[in-house]
Formats: sequence, C-alpha cells, structure tokens
Amino acid sequence: MNTGQNTLRDITEDPDMGIILGDGCRLSARVWKPADAGDDPVPVILEYLPYRKRDGTCARDALTHPWFAARGYACVRVDMRGNGDSEGLMEDEYTPQELSDAVEVIDWLAAQPWCTGRVGMMGISWGGFNGLQVAALAPDPLKAVITLCSTVDRFADDIHYKGGCLLNENLGWGATMWSFSSRAPDPALRPHDWREMWLERLDAEPFLPSIWLRHQRRDAYWRHGSVIEDYSAIKTKVLAVGGWGDAYKNAVPQLVEALPGAKGIVGPWVHKYPHFAVPEPRIGFLQEALRWWDRWLKDADTGVERDPDYRAYLMDGVRPATWYTQRPGRWIAEMQGATSHLPTQRLHLTDAGLGHTSGPLARHVASPQDCGAAAGEYCAIWLGPEMPGDQRGDDALSACFDTGPLAQDMDIVGAPRLTLTLAADRPQAQIAVRLCHVHPDGASTRITYGVLNLSHRRSAADPQPMTPGQSEEIALALDHVAYRVPRGHRLRIAISTAYWPLIWPGPEAAGVSLGAGAIDLPLRETATGPEHVFEPPTTAEPWAVETLREGSSTRRQETDLTTGTVSLIIEDDFGKVRDADHGLIGGSVARERWSIHPDDPLSARGQCHWTDTLERDGIALCTETRCGMWSDATTFYLSARIEAWENGTLIYARDVSDEIPRDHL
Repeated sequence: MNTGQNTLRDITEDPDMGIILGDGCRLSARVWKPADAGDDPVPVILEYLPYRKRDGTCARDALTHPWFAARGYACVRVDMRGNGDSEGLMEDEYTPQELSDAVEVIDWLAAQPWCTGRVGMMGISWGGFNGLQVAALAPDPLKAVITLCSTVDRFADDIHYKGGCLLNENLGWGATMWSFSSRAPDPALRPHDWREMWLERLDAEPFLPSIWLRHQRRDAYWRHGSVIEDYSAIKTKVLAVGGWGDAYKNAVPQLVEALPGAKGIVGPWVHKYPHFAVPEPRIGFLQEALRWWDRWLKDADTGVERDPDYRAYLMDGVRPATWYTQRPGRWIAEMQGATSHLPTQRLHLTDAGLGHTSGPLARHVASPQDCGAAAGEYCAIWLGPEMPGDQRGDDALSACFDTGPLAQDMDIVGAPRLTLTLAADRPQAQIAVRLCHVHPDGASTRITYGVLNLSHRRSAADPQPMTPGQSEEIALALDHVAYRVPRGHRLRIAISTAYWPLIWPGPEAAGVSLGAGAIDLPLRETATGPEHVFEPPTTAEPWAVETLREGSSTRRQETDLTTGTVSLIIEDDFGKVRDADHGLIGGSVARERWSIHPDDPLSARGQCHWTDTLERDGIALCTETRCGMWSDATTFYLSARIEAWENGTLIYARDVSDEIPRDHL
C-alpha cells in the first residue's frame, strides 16, 4: 500500500491567508502546503473552527497539519466568521451562515492554482460536526471527510440534552464559548483595526445558553444540522473516529451502519485526536488518515475499502479511577457493519437481583438530589480528574440489581438496551441508569450509562407528562461501549432519579416505582487477542513555546455542614505561554461551581468564570466572562457578564439576564 510517506516535500506556511466571501467578509486561514504546489498542485484538507488558530488550536495543529503537507496536501485551518482573526460576527453554532461560508470556502480553495480541485474536511468536535453537515450539502469539490468526536443528532447526542434531560454542559460549554469568541484578534495580524474588530465582536457576542435553552424539545432548530434526518444526502466517503472516554461515542457505529463505504474507529480516548490522546494506547492516526486522503483525494489504492468496517478497542475491566493514563485491552474488528448484528443476552431485573430468569419486581427509588457525584464530566476534555470514579457512593443512593459472579469473561460490545415498567409519583420525573462492573471487594466501575426525562419517553418532539401512579413501559438505550467484565466479577444495574451535576434536576423531587425490567446486552465472542494492529503514533514537531505559567486541573467536592449544600468545584488553569515563532502570549483559567441541597431540586445552581489574557508588544488584553443559572418550578434564570480590559483599563462591559419557561423539563 503506497501512501507516499517516503516522498516528503518541503513545505511553506502562511499564517494569515485571506479568503474573501461573497458578502465581503474576510476569513483568516493558516495554510501549510508543499513549496512547489504552484507547479505540482495538491488536494486540500480543510479544518474549519471557531477555536482560534493563532493561540487556541496551535498545539494540535503543529502536530498534525505540517505532517500532511509534507506528504502532498495543502492543509488549511480557517477561523470561522466572528472568531479568532476572521472578520464578521458569530450568531450561533452550525448556522446556515456558517455552513454556507464553509461551502464558499471549499469552492474557493478548489479553484486555487495550487489545488487539484479536490477537498477533504477533517475536524474534531465542532469541526467533526460541521464536516458532516457540510458533506450533507454536497459541494462538488468535497470528496472525503474524517469526523472525530461528533454526532449525527444534535438534540439526542450533543452537549445540550441527553435523553430529553438538560445537561449542565449546556451552561458549561456556553460559558466556554462566551469566553473563546469574545477574545480579540491578534494585533500583529490586524494592526490597523484589531481594536475596532474586538469591540464590535464584544457588543454582538451571543450568550448561547439562552438560545439553546429556548429549545427544550427536538424541534426544527435541532433537526437542522442533524445528519440523521437524511443520511442519503452524504455522498462523500466518511471515516468516523471516537473514544470511549469521550461524550461522542455513539456516532461512529451509527455512521458505519448508515453510510455506504464508511469506516469507524473507537479507541479508549477522551476528547482528543488519537495520535496524542489519552488514555493510551494511541494509534498511528496520521497514517490512517493519510491512507483515507490518498484513496479518495488522489485515487491511490491504499486498501481502505478492504479495512474492517468497525475497529474498536475492547477495554479490560479495571478498577474505577477519575483518570487513566492507559487502558489495558485489545483491538477488535468487525468486517461488515458495527454492532447491530451482534447477539444479545437478556437479563431480568427482579427483587432477587439481575439474572437470566424473570421474577417479581417491586422497588421504589427516590434518590437525593446529589446522587451522581461520581459521574465525572459529561465530556472529558481538559485532562484533569474528569472520568467517572468509584460508583459505590451513587450506588448506595440508587436501586441496584446485581448478577452473581460471572462464570466466564463477558465482552459487552454495543449499546445495551433497557426496558422498564414503572410509575412516577410526579408528572415530571427523570431516571439515570448505570451499567456497572462490580469487583470482588465491592468497588464499582461505570461501564456505560443513559438518562431519560420521562416526559420524553414516547417522543422528544412532543413530550407528555407522566400520570402519577400510572405504570408505563419505557425503553432506554445506554451509550455504546466495548468492555470486558472478568470472570468471577459481577454486573450491576443502578437506577436513580437524580444525576447531579451531570443533568439539571426536575422541578420536584420525584420517586419512581419499578414493576418489571430487563436489559439486553450486546455480547461478542470473547476476543483472545488483537484482531487489528495499527501503526505506532507519529506527529510533526510540537508547537514551540516558552512556558510562563504551568497549567493544572483540580476537582473537589465540598459539603457545607451548616446548610447541607453540596458543591463540586472545578478549576482548570490552562497555563500561560509565549509562541516561540511570533511572540504572542496567551493564558486562560476556567472555574465552575455546581451546588445543590440533597433535599431540594430547586436549590440547584451553576456558576462559571473564565479569565483570558493576550499580550504582545506592550499591549495587554484581558476578558473576564461570568455566567450563572438557577431555576424555580416554572422558570430557568440565566445571568452573564462580559468585561474587556486593555492595559489594565476596563474598556467594555455588558450584562445579560434571561428568564425561560420550563417545557416538560
């Protein structure tokens, strides 16, 4: 399989190539391409993001884009409209304007004399989302997509809602964007108008949680950009990549089974590119991606069509920890399809536990509001202690159903599906379901989980309240996973009516009575060894920086013994560095606090605060962004403030407040 890896070309870099859109808006692109591309044109790999190419994604860009450029590609990293060094204003995520701009960028790139006319899109998270969404618009030059850590359904599987429950990440990531998009362009790239651009951006910056929270059901807002609405619109070849430590793990098997020719890879990783991700083992992602690009952008026979459709890392069951540097296990491979063809084993929830035979079940669960303390982050990304820890504390606040010791290893590969007959004692109630691995000494590792707003039990588009006391059957798919439970250990289903601080609580403390239940576990024949071997990871040279302040991440839980309020405090200091090439100095600190009283769902409160600094040539800029959320029985309340400082002087401040009715939430 010749992928051209032995023929390296000298490359050049342009830190600020201007792309002028039809409406006159100038987008700023950082470009790496072969120095001789003018004489020997190359395909383009586009990454299109709001996350600031000059000081935001530099570390990963340095490891990735020059590597492809040396192997015959023009890698183009574009700041979206209203972000980083690009002009214009941003209104929301995945807007028609954003996608239209992307199509225009693709057409412009394809027409350049140094381009062959073929374009691929690659991106993680936001860039993974919009890569799929742009593919569904079918611009002619776009021939292939590599999407990482993305989703096919913006309502069911993004940072806003899960199972119809409101994720606290809706506020948390909204706070991140409130910070990221409010930062100034680099004065060195815009010496004459950077301040004007910054003030215009600050004045127009949307507080996105207010937008997102106005759509509490799966309406047209969420259907837009959800490629699950029409998979057939995607004609490009798609390689989908995800990680078991990430929030976005379900899209990979979904895309493999929905798109002809799609391939999928899921490793043990958190929300990172797999050539530098953790937990290890990492893989030679750049080599895999190059095979994909060479096949679909250069017509080389690299054998990608003959690869297994689905390659997943089957993790060995290990003890619970809030962080792993490595996960033992092995790679497994499915030649055709992902997991839907695998057999399932049904286990019944009964008063006696979890077993192969059905039996009576009469269990009531009414968890305190702080159940969920060991859930970890919804989306592990900042490399702190973000993983779900020992579940025993949450298990004690839940209804638990255990198997006996397993007679043999059990390989769970796919999305377990739970059915329950239950009755709620309030019109509005929610459940969280965890599938756990119980060790011989009682330690409990979360294998996978799911949550459900019971008003969404039949429809996410048309929620209906429960009738208190009336039993109904509900179904809930847990997240995809590949996990081995060792012989002699146990499985546990834990069901709670709260999962704080991962999801926002309902308006009343609700209890649920369970009358019957079963879980269908997708099981795969026990893998005896690796079924696929990737090349070892490689990268280009790391980003050259001078570290001025080391980064650190902490999470701590506090209980106020006077009031009984419990809080999770998160502090992520991303450090401060000077770019060794162009000298820009940047630093960030993020803080979150999530508080609740175990007896009162209406005591829930979230608070976020970011500090961002930018310095060069005697200019010192700082943005301080804060936001908070609380609720009563009928209304959500939001507040936010943004401040901009120049050389120690406050030059801009704006406050936002909002009230949004609860809609079956």
